[in-house]
Amino acid sequence: MKSSQKTIVQTAAAAILTLALSACAVWQPAALQLGETEEQVISQLGAPTARIPSDDGDILEYNRNPWGQATHLAKFGPDRKLRSYEQVLTTQHFAKITLNSATKMDVLRTVGHPSETSYLPRQQLEVWSYHYRESGAWNSVMYIHFNQNGIVTLMQNTQDLRFENDGMFGFFGS
Repeated sequence: MKSSQKTIVQTAAAAILTLALSACAVWQPAALQLGETEEQVISQLGAPTARIPSDDGDILEYNRNPWGQATHLAKFGPDRKLRSYEQVLTTQHFAKITLNSATKMDVLRTVGHPSETSYLPRQQLEVWSYHYRESGAWNSVMYIHFNQNGIVTLMQNTQDLRFENDGMFGFFGS
């Protein structure tokens, strides 16, 4: 390889590495303090990806899906002060969703908006997909199924095949 080509390759590699490292810094959760106002939270985190109404105060959603595998919810009280800020795509939060009684709004208030939605016409079920890191380790997808009345009837957890590189699923070649 010629010297000029080697320099170009090294410069490109350094630029890619710098970009990758700076992207990692962007996705770190902010250090928020309970009691901060909604305006203070937005000034630190930026505009939310969604605002979810709640009976006792709004919820600001910061969704990092589908590839970020995280959704942070900032929950506010009626006084518009921060009550909690947490990453909600966890096994513990999915366990709070009650089969045959939880509604779409209940799910939104618990784990935020899905990264994908689909419809199973034969079963007449709407499916919301949540890509996440199960137990902080495994690339997983939680599928939440809703009947025609918008009630959760089934939840299925499976491996997120987007991260498999064995060539069987066509994402990364063979």
